[in-house]
Amino acid sequence: MLAIFFGLISLLYATVGQAGGTAFLALMAFAAFPPSQMRPTALTLNVVAAAYSTWVFNRHKVLDWQKLRSFLLPSLPTALIGGFIVLDERVYKTSTGIVLLVAGMAMSISLHRGPLSDSDTPLSGAVAVGATVGLVSGLTGVGGGVFLAPTLIGLGWASPRQAAALSSPFILANSGVGLIGALFAGQLPNSYTGLYAMAALAGSVLGTLVGLRWLGQTTTKFILAGILLAAGVQLIFF
Repeated sequence: MLAIFFGLISLLYATVGQAGGTAFLALMAFAAFPPSQMRPTALTLNVVAAAYSTWVFNRHKVLDWQKLRSFLLPSLPTALIGGFIVLDERVYKTSTGIVLLVAGMAMSISLHRGPLSDSDTPLSGAVAVGATVGLVSGLTGVGGGVFLAPTLIGLGWASPRQAAALSSPFILANSGVGLIGALFAGQLPNSYTGLYAMAALAGSVLGTLVGLRWLGQTTTKFILAGILLAAGVQLIFF
């Protein structure tokens, strides 16, 4: 039953280029997973789900690799550092939930804005955003996409579709690095993670297909805002 829920979460999140780390954590909290298993399990599932989405986005030539590098390279060292740090469960869930709620509300407020297009990204801004999101990603196990996407859209650095495409490889790389740090910190995934990973991969396959073929820019933005708000509530209150 848990595997089915992991698959459904992956499907929903994949429609907007996300892996589902926040909801994975919330589901594990509901299922009373030991705190030491939650972060490495979520990061493992992020890697599996984001790997497929990254492959598909690249195959359809919707990935701007030059823009991605400006965010990704400064994020990897900080993601590794964050992975080595083990926070109190309540501290990291509450702080992550608050950030997601703020991001979701900001996204909701901006839904009425006009053109949804890409623009040039200043290098200094990209480095600052990448390093910050990478650190949060490693600390919490959420992958970083839910922080990166609303930041890019809110600052006008990417359209919703481009932000979704950039999120997948960002999540893949940062989750992989964060997982290495978590493993070195002595945290291990749940023993059924292999089964959960297969379900997450199946969800990612279906969700990415839906996102690429049937969701427009505005719809993508609405879904992402809803996911951010729901995930924030889940992490804070459950």
